[in-house]
Amino acid sequence: MTDVSSTQMIVGLVIGIALLIFLVLKTRIHVFLALLIAAVMTGIIGGMSPEDTIGTISSGFGSTLASIGIIIGLGIMMGKIMEISGAAEKLAYTMIKFIGRKKEEWAIAVSGYIVAIPIFVDSAFVILHPLVKALSRQTGKSVITLGVALAVGLAATHHAVPPTPGPLGVAGIFGADVGKMVIIGLIVSVPVVISGVLYAQWIGRKIYQLPEAEGEGYYRPSAKEAFAEFEDAVSVREKELPSFILSALPIAIPLILIFSNTGINALQDGGIINISETVLSYITFFGNPIVAVALGLIYSLLFLTKGYSKDATLDELETGIKTSGIILLVTGAGGALGEVLRVSGTGEVIAEYVATWSVPAILIPFFIATFVRLVQGSGTVAMITAASIAAPIVSNMGLDPVLAAQAAAFGAMCFSYFNDSLFWVVNRMLGITKVKEQIMVWSIPTTIGWFVAGVTLILLDLVFF
Repeated sequence: MTDVSSTQMIVGLVIGIALLIFLVLKTRIHVFLALLIAAVMTGIIGGMSPEDTIGTISSGFGSTLASIGIIIGLGIMMGKIMEISGAAEKLAYTMIKFIGRKKEEWAIAVSGYIVAIPIFVDSAFVILHPLVKALSRQTGKSVITLGVALAVGLAATHHAVPPTPGPLGVAGIFGADVGKMVIIGLIVSVPVVISGVLYAQWIGRKIYQLPEAEGEGYYRPSAKEAFAEFEDAVSVREKELPSFILSALPIAIPLILIFSNTGINALQDGGIINISETVLSYITFFGNPIVAVALGLIYSLLFLTKGYSKDATLDELETGIKTSGIILLVTGAGGALGEVLRVSGTGEVIAEYVATWSVPAILIPFFIATFVRLVQGSGTVAMITAASIAAPIVSNMGLDPVLAAQAAAFGAMCFSYFNDSLFWVVNRMLGITKVKEQIMVWSIPTTIGWFVAGVTLILLDLVFF
């Protein structure tokens, strides 16, 4: 390639991304259309013919959704069933009772860590927020401590673990193995949650507040009395909820199947075990993310919807499908932009240039996602955009696709603020109205989680990949 053509490619990318940001921030054009326009401009200005640009956009859109589109739809429907059936609540109650008194913030963070795998983070926080208030009222712990712990637990796996649409879309763009994506996402989320709970304990002392007392003669019981009272209240509520096993299996079934497929195939390839091809083919079939998540959905439909009529169940599923539609479009458009960068050669040119820097390759998708997140607010859009730009670059730098995908996913966690819907959900439901306190309650812990995840990913890349 000549210097002129290389320069032209980079100029095309810069103009395309600048146009994308302008359209999202300053116009009424939806991010889906903005991504397509950016892909067209990047391709044409970068030297591709108009006909080739459109063909590349179509193939990139299709190939991206071919790998993860079905899983996104199935996962969203499964999450909807868990939401309406009370299964998410049941998991949270069980974690609190299991982990025990005086550790409520850890219990509710673990609950968030589990619940956000199939359920959208905003919805999950709304569902579990009454539990936060009840625990605060009964134990005397600041509602801020408990609320931030829950929100961080939710946000960690929401950013990292399929079948949540964001990380699943990123995995599709990078061509990452979904099973490995789940495993690494669960691992990296652990230090993120731990750092979030420690911060929640600190901020709860700085901004100590309790839910309003309910009625005259309200009193604060001792810790032991409070937890016993809470357990009594939970036992009443739990009679209306499915059992723990029924509630956990929609998540457990796909995770177990996917883990088994990934693990057994790795052991087989390494010569550690020897399984017949027939048995291995069935393990691979049932461990395929599409089949595994479909089985989780079928299970939830059979055992978690007994209180709903056929029509009511279908209505809820269709509500979930409507939600998945826009995510599929945005994910596909992001894949289209990435394909334009790959086919045009722009990704290769940038990779050769970046390779001369003393910067770990894993930080490329991480910081691109951070920049996009800070500019336009949506974590999912930031992940998809970062993956679209970074995938053609890091593919030429030897970075593992799973780590690259996780870097794009966690890079989008940085400093959630006014242009992020979750910022308002958390602060409003916790009763935080002052801007300084809103930033302390949610912008700071997401930035801490972002930093911890970045360091963890760099260490994983250095030691294991």
